[in-house]
Amino acid sequence: MESEIFGQHISRKFNEELERLRSQVSNMGGLVEMQLTQAIEAIVSADSNLGLEVAKRDVEVNRFEVKIDEECGRILATRAPAAADLRLVVAVIKAITDLERIGDEAQRIGILAARLAGEAQQTQRHDELKTLAEHVLEMVHDALDAFSRLDAEDALRVVEEDKLVDEEYDMISRQCISMMMEDPHTIRRFMDISWVARALERIGDHAKNISEYVIYLVKGKDVRHIEIEELRERVEAKRP
Repeated sequence: MESEIFGQHISRKFNEELERLRSQVSNMGGLVEMQLTQAIEAIVSADSNLGLEVAKRDVEVNRFEVKIDEECGRILATRAPAAADLRLVVAVIKAITDLERIGDEAQRIGILAARLAGEAQQTQRHDELKTLAEHVLEMVHDALDAFSRLDAEDALRVVEEDKLVDEEYDMISRQCISMMMEDPHTIRRFMDISWVARALERIGDHAKNISEYVIYLVKGKDVRHIEIEELRERVEAKRP
């Protein structure tokens, strides 16, 4: 797929710059995946220290975003990229914004994990959270993999998965509300669990966004805010 989209430029240095840009996104994505994995582990295992550790490392993700953003700005200013090269730079700028926001949500989950671990152990909702979390983590991994390989078909599958994540989030929200109504003493705990679920749902949205950028990069068409049926048709159509 990659060779069909990007050709070789006269300037070897420009080729190296574009390849380095993609590599930096992969590195940032790997860091975000690790943060999210550990934030989920902190929730499931009620590990307060791990939750706080995840929260503190958000600064590393922020540094990645600034570094890559500056590199994109330099390439735009000095190379004046066109066609697929320009789409790549634009997609990178957008993708790192979503990755940074995933890092923010992982930080939020880490803080909530630390707070939940300090309360009396009531783990009725942890199984549901774990299922949602694993699903979201898979979406993030698959979105980054699709970005790395420039695979529009795999990116489409991630977009389609977002609906299931929304349904899982709605289920957990309803369960939390029901538990709080049954026992007002649990309100704070189930509010925190609800916020964890909300953070995971937002991470799923960001993974979906990254996947849409992949489709834009490969197909040359902005596919945001369109129905899934039309999106599927655009992905399946021959590349212009």
